[in-house]
Amino acid sequence: MVGKIIALRDMDNFSRRSSVYVDPECDKFFEMPLFIAASTTDMTTKCYCWQFSPGKEPALRSFTEIQQLLQQSKKRDVKSILRENSWPINSPIRAQLWPLLCAQHQTKQNMLEGFYWDMVHQVFGTTELSEKPIMLPAFVDPAHCITYHLTRTGRSVADRIVNVLGYDCPDITYSPVLYPITSILLHFMSEEEAYHCLASLVGSKEKVFIKQTKLQHEVTWKTVMQIAKKHTKNAVTYFQRICPGVKLERVFMDWCWWILAGLPFQHLVRIMDCYFHEGIKVLYRIALVIINLFHKECQSNNEWSPDNIKNDIGNALIKFCKKIPVSPSKLLHAAFSIRGLSSTYISRIFMKTEMILKSRSVLNNGGSKQLVKSRSSDNLPTSQSQVNIQMMSHTLTIRELFTLWSWLPVRITMYQPVLLYTTEEHGCSLTTFYVRVEQHEPTLMMIKTCNNEVFGAYCSSRWFERNVKDDKGQRQAYFGTGETFLFSLYPERAKYPWVGIENEKDLGHASELFMAADSKMITIGGGEGQAIWMDENIRFGKTDSCKTFNNPPLCPTGDFEIRVLEVYGFDGA
Repeated sequence: MVGKIIALRDMDNFSRRSSVYVDPECDKFFEMPLFIAASTTDMTTKCYCWQFSPGKEPALRSFTEIQQLLQQSKKRDVKSILRENSWPINSPIRAQLWPLLCAQHQTKQNMLEGFYWDMVHQVFGTTELSEKPIMLPAFVDPAHCITYHLTRTGRSVADRIVNVLGYDCPDITYSPVLYPITSILLHFMSEEEAYHCLASLVGSKEKVFIKQTKLQHEVTWKTVMQIAKKHTKNAVTYFQRICPGVKLERVFMDWCWWILAGLPFQHLVRIMDCYFHEGIKVLYRIALVIINLFHKECQSNNEWSPDNIKNDIGNALIKFCKKIPVSPSKLLHAAFSIRGLSSTYISRIFMKTEMILKSRSVLNNGGSKQLVKSRSSDNLPTSQSQVNIQMMSHTLTIRELFTLWSWLPVRITMYQPVLLYTTEEHGCSLTTFYVRVEQHEPTLMMIKTCNNEVFGAYCSSRWFERNVKDDKGQRQAYFGTGETFLFSLYPERAKYPWVGIENEKDLGHASELFMAADSKMITIGGGEGQAIWMDENIRFGKTDSCKTFNNPPLCPTGDFEIRVLEVYGFDGA
């Protein structure tokens, strides 16, 4: 649809094929009359909203140009275009652009044609849209089923999509933002396309879009709070001063609803243009701008005076967003002008927050502060796994295996160990090591030296991440998360967890050097020494104290010669 004439023609077509609804709230919602239509053809349902705006569209980049850039892997160029091109809300480009952007994050193999409708039939027994209410899955928050003025048909379609997604992705246990994002997608594409977009976002490995558990949800708002304390320090201090009886946490728990429930739809659509390409970091940036704008308005506008907002600052923020005093373009420009807010920095804050919450969860369930043990006594390796390890392993006895099992993260104890690589069978080559191990997450690395010392590391991330590049196209030197830990089994038994687990202070970059690797070496732990270092021939290594784990050298001499290296994965993890 280009311009007003084609838009009207489309609406005429809808009126002949189905019902056309004029929502009386649309004037308030879009600040212009808006027509919303639902069209059902065969098994494909479309739920549209069109805003008729006068005048010609400005000269903007086309879908074909963006598609070609993505095919050439010029993602940074695409990022710039998405940030700078303010397509009007009634532009037809999003019907093609959004599915294209979401598809680049797809991790599953291409779904067969009709996959979605097969799933619909499995879940509901029919592809016909029921007139009766559909029960929503447990991960949906009923208080935040925002529909953005979809028609009744559109709302039923949104209900059906999230049900099918829950059926296909049983690991989703809590994801309140899924429903609003579904509703937004349905304004611009068919039901089937919306489902495939959501499936790509949920399954993305390289970038984060949608949190899927209560833990991740809590980590996310606490991450936003930590970032805000640094990047909007004056605003946060102001809120703490005028609301001394309100904990800051209560304000930031609803941060995503400032955006999804507060901002006008035209702002939200432009944010989604960038979000579907860059991920959740776009929303972080928008949240910081909202905080700063609200702070300025509080100081100059009586409507937001301390007396008016101090009792419910969270609700005041959402009301402010509904009247936000800047255009979508200015909002995005301000968001992307914030310095020092790289993906690496955000990931570091998120990872640290997640590890603190996970460790507290385990400790609160009876674990020892000195040794965080698995809560499960039942999730032990099966008898067959124990026999296999006894037959194949040159580093582990059953007793040592059980000791290691008690140190693993609780969720990993549900899986069975599988020997991925051993120098006894696969040779002493770092290349072979990567081929056999790099796609597995997590892994357990066992080293036995020529002096019979046995030690190693639980490695939380894939070794393939050594190849991942940052926003500037540079490979990251270190990767991994705070779940990584070191251990020694002989002559002493000891576990050395990440130093950040019991320390909320910023310990500096040296405390977060978990894993590093290239074609010449492997390193685990860093900062004034490397806890474990091995050469490319997997023959010689060294061990030192390091700041990441606050460990002593794992063998008395520091330097060691490797007799056996074994790496275990976890079947199904």
